[in-house]
Amino acid sequence: MTIKVLIVDDQMMVREGFSVLLGAQPDIEVVGEAVDGREAVAQVQALRPDVVLMDIRMPHMNGIEATREIVAADASSKVLVLTTFDLDEYVYQALRAGASGFLLKDASARQLADGVRVVASGEALLAPSVTRRLINEFARVLPTRAASPTGEVEELTDRETEVLVLIAQGLSNQEIAGRLVVAESTIKTHVSRVLVKLGLRDRTQAAVYAYETRLVTPS
Repeated sequence: MTIKVLIVDDQMMVREGFSVLLGAQPDIEVVGEAVDGREAVAQVQALRPDVVLMDIRMPHMNGIEATREIVAADASSKVLVLTTFDLDEYVYQALRAGASGFLLKDASARQLADGVRVVASGEALLAPSVTRRLINEFARVLPTRAASPTGEVEELTDRETEVLVLIAQGLSNQEIAGRLVVAESTIKTHVSRVLVKLGLRDRTQAAVYAYETRLVTPS
């Protein structure tokens, strides 16, 4: 299936550059562009992209607020945040708002395309070591969150809790299956149940949740 992408950035050269890079991929189609968060929200409603490449700092409406509105309005569109440096509190706030991952703006064409594919699939964290480092850095100084929007850790089985901890540690389904000595399909089922029970969108949200509820302790 072709992955439909919306590019959101207030700089025309950035939009055009990403559009050219992604347009060269046989399985990715750039369906639109937006110059700020407000336009991004409208474009998502009109175009229904699979992935939104979202800049953080923009006029009128920033990427954090746009992400929050997009996630609330359309659960099918995944947001991939763009940033100039990785340990950015604004990026962390975007992850808390519902973004599925982030990429540095100087990412290579291959990293950009692979990042879009990963976020579209929802199968694994984007750049687990970097994302985990970002979550760890800022979860450490934030108040503990008691519960998710619709569920609590107590609703999980012991095995589901174990899987959630391993997700937060950045392990893929295959790696978790190897660690627990079960089939990968079994892990996929556990992950799906964790997300449903806790009212979370994807693995990145699960990792944020695990740190903020102190199920996994920030170092």
